[in-house]
This record gives sequence, structure tokens and C-alpha cells, in this order.
Amino acid sequence: MTKTHKEPSLLDSLIPIVILVIMLSFSVILFGSDSSYGPNQIALLLAMGISAIIGLKNGFKWHEIEDGIVRGITVSLGAILILLAVGSLIGTWLLSGTVPTLIYFGLQLLEPSLFYAASSIICAIVAMSIGSSWTTAATVGVALMGVANGMGMDEAITAGAIVSGAYFGDKISPLSETTNLAPAVAGTDLFEHIRYMLWTTIPSILIAWGLFVIVGINGASNASSERIEEMQALLEQEFNIGWPMLIPLFVLLTLAIRKMPAFPAVSIGALLGGIWAIIFQPDVINDVASRSGMESYGGITVVWKTLYAGVEFNTSNADLNDLLSGGGMANMLNTIWLIMCALTFGSVLEKVGLLKRAVSAFLKGATSAGDMVTRTILTCFGTNLITADQYMSIIMPGRMYKDEFKKRGLHQLNLSRSLEDGGTLTSPLIPWNTCGAYMHSVLAVHPFEYIFYTFFNLINPVLAIIYAFVGIKILRLDPPEAFSQEMPDKLNQTIESKTN
Repeated sequence: MTKTHKEPSLLDSLIPIVILVIMLSFSVILFGSDSSYGPNQIALLLAMGISAIIGLKNGFKWHEIEDGIVRGITVSLGAILILLAVGSLIGTWLLSGTVPTLIYFGLQLLEPSLFYAASSIICAIVAMSIGSSWTTAATVGVALMGVANGMGMDEAITAGAIVSGAYFGDKISPLSETTNLAPAVAGTDLFEHIRYMLWTTIPSILIAWGLFVIVGINGASNASSERIEEMQALLEQEFNIGWPMLIPLFVLLTLAIRKMPAFPAVSIGALLGGIWAIIFQPDVINDVASRSGMESYGGITVVWKTLYAGVEFNTSNADLNDLLSGGGMANMLNTIWLIMCALTFGSVLEKVGLLKRAVSAFLKGATSAGDMVTRTILTCFGTNLITADQYMSIIMPGRMYKDEFKKRGLHQLNLSRSLEDGGTLTSPLIPWNTCGAYMHSVLAVHPFEYIFYTFFNLINPVLAIIYAFVGIKILRLDPPEAFSQEMPDKLNQTIESKTN
């Protein structure tokens, strides 16, 4: 705050947050699952307006607030580009037979009683290998949702299993952005951070997998072998099914493992899917072209349209049509709208100092390790709710609490682990958060539907808090003053790039 800016009061900081929570609650009550398609966006923008008025009252100029909004939205541009590319990828992979082939083989290999646990394990392995929960959900996750549909399994539980596995793999992967960001903010070593996280992540994921086994066994009777065989026959009838159809997936995973940035990697995967469609699915191309009045333009026009508008199938089976229709950049625009509105609100809240004021009040009275870890995790969750961005949920609490952990003689590894337990893992549970909105777009299941089945994401923060109060794997400084570790300039630049 400058001299011309009045320090906000605690009441100032609470007013827009409370109003937002009330409006979002009414949005869900009034509009249900459609709340993310406009009502939530209006609630976020109205709350942003209230925050801006409070900022003006405290001496801020509109151009300062507007500059904060622009900077905040800039943070999301990378995610927006990835979202658009993922939309194209889903469309061309449906058209090319890549996703149908994954579904076909999945129906052959996955035992219904172990389906949920196996889905989570598969996603965990893929996410750990490539360091991206988003890419995992958009590729393997989409295919597993199709397998679930073919087996007659519960879509909400399947989405919960996918999110649980994807975020476990992402969280312990040294290739993950958030896994690198958390120790950078806290001032710890990456691999020490990962080893320290294993104490909470491994028990949490084992408990989650056990619960998925139990749920799967109890729900296995819903899966019909006749339905599985019928779905496989329909897939073979409509598409050329075979291992060559999976080459676009292998190419994308290879690019991700070789650390190519997500946007160009996913874009290459989308274009490769379009080429594969022209080569291997001529009958599908011709059928789509004839229904769209594009017979005279050939496969290139069909692929072009699929990249921006997705694909729609019209087979004799309504379930198959629903399963294999979708994708395209246009289908991601509502998610982008939600992300931009959420970040607009969070940016104003941060710019005028309301978020920092609320957090500083929340930390008062925290003395024990249990207090500090609990409040850090809750702050990260609250930041996810308010700013709608998982990067901000790591960076802001990390900056605010770094010195506080040292003052209380707690090693910074306690902080870096808590940032991930509270920030990374809770982000996909919030519909208006970038991660929640993304998962909703690719898995086609609302976060409020799968939240009860994201066992890993729910168990891990609770287990971390229990550890802190009991004293399990809580590292202390001896003496407290002996610990002093400054982040390298490169890491500081990384953090600034995320916030600016």
C-alpha cells in the first residue's frame, strides 16, 4: 500500500467474499448444474464490482484497479491457449479413432469390479510420467470416461478416480509445474520436497485406491457383459480399430516426457489426430461430410471444422453418439469465460489489498505446528475459492507464511508440503477454479458431482493436518535462527512470472 492508499479494514476484506459465497450458493440452488454456464460468471463480476468500489473508497484509482485486472487475466492466457488446443485435440482424436480405440481396448482389459481403482492407477502413472494432470485428463481420462459409459459404470465415481490418480501423479512428479513452484516459493529443494510429500501422499492414495476397490466391488453388478460386447461391436462397425490409432497418444506422451510445453505439444497432437482421421477413417470422414453438406470439399474441411467446432456422430445408438460427439475450440469458450471472470474478481481482491488483510487476520493466534499447517492449508483452499487459480493458491500463502514458519522454528519443507496439500489438491474441486472448470470441460462431469469421489484430494489435506497436530514428520529448525535459505534469482523470476 502506498501513502495514498488507505489500509483496508477486516470488514472491507470480508464483504466481497461473503457476498460472493452467498451469490454462488444461490446460483447453484437456482440453476443447478447450469450454474457454470453464466450465473456463476455474473456472481463473480458483481463481487468484483463490490471489491473495486471498496478499493476506490480506500484511495485507489480506477486505472490502478484495471491494471491489476489486466495482469491477473494475463496469468490465465497460457491456460486458455491449452484449453483451446485440448478442445481441438479431443475433436480430432474422436474423429481419427484414437479415443474409440482406447475405449475399445479398455472395455477388453478392465475388470468391472476393479475399474475405478485401475482407472485411478492408470492416470497416476501417466501423470507422474508427464507431470500434467490436465493432459492426463484430456487424453487417458476422456477414454476412461468412455469405457465407464460402455461398462455402465458410474460417471461421477469414474471422474473422481481420474482426478484422484491424475493429481497424485502430478503432485509427486518432478516435471510438474506446481511441484516445482511450491518449493520455489517456500525456499526448499525440489527432490527433498517430493520425498517429504510422500509421507502424506502415499498413505492417502493407498486409502483412496482401497475405497475405489470397495466401491467397485459393490457396484460391479451394474456392468453388463452384453452391453460391453454391444458397445465394442458398434465401435468396430463405425471405426477402423487398431493399435496404429494410438500413435497420436504415444507421440503426445513422448513430447510431454521430453518437456515440450503443453500448448505446442497438445497442438501437435491435435493436428496429428486430424491427419490420422484422413488416412485411417475415410468412411467416418465421408459420413460427417455428407451430413454437413461438405461432400465436395473433402476431408480437410471436415478436420478443419472439427478443430474449431468439434464432431457430432449420428449412429443408430444414442449412447454412442453422446459418447463420441464433442471437442472443438468452441466448446471450451464457456470455460474460458468462467476462468476470466474468476480471475478478474481475484485480481481486484489482491490489488486493493483485501485478500492480504483477510489472511493476516486469519493467522493471528497460530503458535503450534498444527495451527500453522491447518491455517496454511485452509488459506490455500480459500485462495483457490477466491482467486480461482491454483498458482495463486501456492504463491500468495507461500509468500505470506514463509517468515512465519521460520519464526516458529518450523522447517520450510512443512510449508512447501502444506502449499501443495491445500493448494494443488483442492483446485479441481471448485467449479469456477481454472482446474475445476477444466476438468468439467474434458470429463463432462460437474465438480459438485465428482467431489465426493475424489478420495485422494479429500483425504490428503486432512491427513496432513492430523500429522501436524500429532507431530508425525514435522521438521523443526535447531536452532530456529540457523535456517536461512534465499531462493535463487531464477526461481524468484519464475514466481514473478506467475503473479505478473
